[in-house]
Amino acid sequence: MSPIFKPFRLALIQLGSITANKTDNIKHAREMVLRAAADAKKPDLIVLPECFNSPYGHVHFPVYAEKIGFTGTTYNVAETQSESVKMLSEVAKETKTWLIGGTIPERDVDDKVYNTCTVYNPDGQLVAIHRKVHLFDIDIPGKIKFKESETLTGGSATNFFDTEFARIGLGICYDVRFPELAMIAARQGAQVLVYPGAFNTTTGPLHWELLQRSRAVDNQVFMAMCSPARDMTAGYHAWGHSMVVDPMAKVLVEAGEGEDIIFADVDPEVMYSARAGIPVTEQRRFDVYPDVSQSRV
Repeated sequence: MSPIFKPFRLALIQLGSITANKTDNIKHAREMVLRAAADAKKPDLIVLPECFNSPYGHVHFPVYAEKIGFTGTTYNVAETQSESVKMLSEVAKETKTWLIGGTIPERDVDDKVYNTCTVYNPDGQLVAIHRKVHLFDIDIPGKIKFKESETLTGGSATNFFDTEFARIGLGICYDVRFPELAMIAARQGAQVLVYPGAFNTTTGPLHWELLQRSRAVDNQVFMAMCSPARDMTAGYHAWGHSMVVDPMAKVLVEAGEGEDIIFADVDPEVMYSARAGIPVTEQRRFDVYPDVSQSRV
């Protein structure tokens, strides 16, 4: 059973100054988490963007990959080989907040590399991970060609985690284009979806907001995506515009292009009102079409 949905404050860190120096990137991410937690109205959940510890690009993923070794059971952070996990755990414990640690490249025991999101509770315990399911392989003639599958392996599971205030469904960037992932999380009781992501300056203006509003209104849940800041000197130009959308598809808050921290107060009554007024959650016709949350192997 999902936790009772309670009001909470959400912070998205649109991280800038991501360089080739992993140590500097990790240090800067830590500083920004501390800054977010020090806000006059302290957030309950803080989110970092996709690929916060390395430049974004399939050529970089194997170079910056870290071994995590999370199996879903008790995890000993003190013995982790991942310097990013160690920092994220420590800062979550220091700030006493829930922390979605963006994503980092992860090298598994089978030597496969994944784009992995890690989640920490206020005691600093690693409680959940999500490996990016859908790999970003696109070729828009004259605009952008990018193929994550050259170095990454796609994850094979849907994931959520429970806090004392909500059930949070997880996805990463390109996952948002596949509505099934959001549907499954929502039908498993997620009231909020959080996807670290890094759309580019071609796809961002076209679909970044559209996809988030679509996933939110389709499932009558809150939806948030956290992007890196835009750096036109980097090899990959992130769109930015981190945002939070409510269950009626209203954009509650949106960042610009540069480094920023944005905050949103998540009000459960908006979800309850949306579902009462437009009761799609009760009117689906699973006698006509399948429930994707029940059809997985």
